[in-house]
Amino acid sequence: MKTLVPLLACVLLSTSLAAQAQKVGEVDTVFKLLGPDHKIVVDAYDDPKVKGVTCYVARAKTGGIKGAIGLAEDKADASIACRQVGPVSFSGPIKQQEEIFTERQSILFKRLRVVRMADPARNVLVYLSYSDKLVEGSPKNSVTVVPIDKATVIPIK
Repeated sequence: MKTLVPLLACVLLSTSLAAQAQKVGEVDTVFKLLGPDHKIVVDAYDDPKVKGVTCYVARAKTGGIKGAIGLAEDKADASIACRQVGPVSFSGPIKQQEEIFTERQSILFKRLRVVRMADPARNVLVYLSYSDKLVEGSPKNSVTVVPIDKATVIPIK
């Protein structure tokens, strides 16, 4: 029991640091007679360590009966656009490269991931979204950049 408490605390801490999605909207793309329609959904993710930056991710969501019960595999296509939405500040030093969000796209092994990369030479933050899959070749990906004011130094660990 003593080892379970620290493990549980680590899990709770790691999940609290991940960005949480806020639904912005969705559009139906294919009508399904049974279950929800296929959709494109747009979610907003505030960077958990960079205040003032929000990323918008558009991705396919599979409907139908399999989609309704969580057994469908969503398409790997996703796009990302990150923007400065307020004054940029850092909660502390950030890693040069860090995953800030991940979400399941199939019941096994496929996830949508968003990674932040710092480019201090250009004073920008680069955000990459991609979908990984255990067996297939090149993952689909999308990239966006948020310029940081020259007066603000990006604090890197």
